[in-house]
Amino acid sequence: MMQRLLAAGSLFFAVGAAQADETAFLGSLEGKWAGGGMVKIRINRSPMNVSCTFNSEASGQALSMKGTCRSLIVVSRAVGADLQFNGANYSGTYVGPSGRPAGLTGSRRGNAINLTIRWPRVVNGDRSANLTVQKVGQNGMRLVTTDVDPASGDSVVTSDINLQRQ
Repeated sequence: MMQRLLAAGSLFFAVGAAQADETAFLGSLEGKWAGGGMVKIRINRSPMNVSCTFNSEASGQALSMKGTCRSLIVVSRAVGADLQFNGANYSGTYVGPSGRPAGLTGSRRGNAINLTIRWPRVVNGDRSANLTVQKVGQNGMRLVTTDVDPASGDSVVTSDINLQRQ
């Protein structure tokens, strides 16, 4: 009986420590960010250079990122993600260049949250892609989306945006 109580207590403290760790990690992503990179609207299209600004707010085990990315062709798109850590994994919503919301699920490994995007319709031959939100040093963040080219089966980077805290 005592071993079960000790095991249950250890599990409680481990879960509490993981949640505290996620709260601190998400808090480190809070703030105003600016930077740039490239975006491909479709896998078979040429990349566009973009400049982006984001405002992210952390609240406990949740993170909300809202931003705008602009290309040199005077195209501007609102993008963002709302994430919630639920004890073991992340879930939430992503709005990419199409403006349509998509579901997010995933987990964190080190300084990166690795997420699967589930599109509401077929995009690039299927309904899924990947998004990585990575903290880089104390004042950097990198957002990378990848998708699979239906013609070759190869993984293709469809956006790569490097941001700095403002």
